[in-house]
Amino acid sequence: MPTYIMGAIITLSLLAILLLYLGLFKARTALLPVTLAGLALAVGFEWYGWDQVAVPQYSGMVLFDRYAIAFSILCIFIAGLVLSLSKAYFKAISENVAEYYALILFSLVGALLVCSYHNFAILFIGIEVMSVALYILVGIRKRDRLSNEAALKYFLMGAFSTGFLLFGITLMYGATGSFDLGELQRYVRTTPDHQISPLFFGGILLMLVGLCFKVGAAPFHFWTPDVYDGSPILITAYMSTVVKVASFAGFLRLFSMVMVPLDSFWEPLLLTIAIITLFVGNISALVQSSFKRMLAYSSIAHAGYMLFAILSIGTLSPAAILTYGLAYSLASVVAFAALILVKRQIGTDQFESFNGLAKQNPFLAFVLTVAMLSLAGIPLTAGFIGKFMMFGRVMESYHTLLLVLAAVNAVIGVFYYLRVVVHLYFKSADVEADSSSIKVPLNFQIIFTVSILLTLAVGIYPDWLINLL
Repeated sequence: MPTYIMGAIITLSLLAILLLYLGLFKARTALLPVTLAGLALAVGFEWYGWDQVAVPQYSGMVLFDRYAIAFSILCIFIAGLVLSLSKAYFKAISENVAEYYALILFSLVGALLVCSYHNFAILFIGIEVMSVALYILVGIRKRDRLSNEAALKYFLMGAFSTGFLLFGITLMYGATGSFDLGELQRYVRTTPDHQISPLFFGGILLMLVGLCFKVGAAPFHFWTPDVYDGSPILITAYMSTVVKVASFAGFLRLFSMVMVPLDSFWEPLLLTIAIITLFVGNISALVQSSFKRMLAYSSIAHAGYMLFAILSIGTLSPAAILTYGLAYSLASVVAFAALILVKRQIGTDQFESFNGLAKQNPFLAFVLTVAMLSLAGIPLTAGFIGKFMMFGRVMESYHTLLLVLAAVNAVIGVFYYLRVVVHLYFKSADVEADSSSIKVPLNFQIIFTVSILLTLAVGIYPDWLINLL
């Protein structure tokens, strides 16, 4: 029942408008419960269509197959985790709390469209709806210079990347006369290689640039550290998880449906981008003294690993990106949530803020340690399964050089993630009186527990997730 799945998108859109009215009538206490109820209803709509036969709907605009449903549910679930942390956070930084919720939900609607598109028109609309809401959210602290700078950079870089993407779509339309992925697929498969229009190859290049901008892959990553650093922490958590997962879902759908027969053209380019992304992300993260900027640069490195699934497209690529996306998102939510608590108490996001946290709050130190181990890809965590699947994709396609370089980068990643653990357990707190009073609110405890249990569940029993797609 594809109509029911569209019900998820309609529900989220109406929910955002309802929240604006609740804010207008000062019903702030109802914002979070209503939001979570709406997200649960949207997941119900998505799940209802899981076993239905998927065909392109609405004149071929969208395709609600299991691929789209799985990534949509993941985006909604992670957005729910992020919003569950917002109970006191948004009130502390702004009076316009309802606008935060509404803008995040509008952005989530765009993410669902990106996961489900079957026509470039929907891809473009989805990316824009997802991004425009974030331009506002990034700069919503109007008196904060870093927030304003981040919003301006994100807007300008987003405009450039959209230009590349749109130009690429235009060239492909010029070559094929269609925006429909099915038509593009038919054109590529039925046209001899030497007769494929040069416009189409130009379109591939420009779309590759535009999509690499969106996922934060090097050398198109330079907006990422400053935007992540200048944004409110919860907005950064949302951008680095939901937006990245949705962008990769859209990226993989295009290349798996259309571009596979032309892999000899784009594969060397993507291979180069993946290698540069790994080294730029990991080496930059290694020299950071700020925990938040370290997470920003490491997100670039994780984009490099996720590119492996596109570089070596196969039947396991969707499951690999889904598993990696879930593992990375869970760990990132825990890391950013811990940063909120520590920064609220200590006043800084430097690594030294975490000194001695294991003595003062063992639970918080434990969950942060598990998150760091998962991000580093240590066994028995979801992050290990994600990295194992990505490395498996590379091995199957015999990219030996990439495999060796990825292993080197994995070691670099382990070093800077374990650096956090060292500060937690083996460094003494500089201001013990402050760190001893760090409290973990109930909503944070629930999110920490759910995230860590899921991280360990996927790490120990990964088959239930891998076999979904």
